[in-house]
Amino acid sequence: MRYFLGLLGIIFGFVLIKYREPVGDMLGEPAWASKVGGIYNLVIIVGVIIFFWSIAAITNTEHILFGPILSIFPSSGRPETGGIPLDQF
Repeated sequence: MRYFLGLLGIIFGFVLIKYREPVGDMLGEPAWASKVGGIYNLVIIVGVIIFFWSIAAITNTEHILFGPILSIFPSSGRPETGGIPLDQF
């Protein structure tokens, strides 16, 4: 199942990047999206994140991808604080 969903995520990320204009036009132009370069740039960023997350899911390396992000939160990887250990994703 992990491989199937990962492959779907790779395809979805590619489709988001390829068809960013129709997707961006469908979503509209919110004011907060101008801070990251507009809705088209936001769709590209989301597509790239989904693409890399799917590759990490297929190769079972999500702990490496999310390690720097989860290390910001104090209880997200240290068993002594009751958090989820990063090697058990």
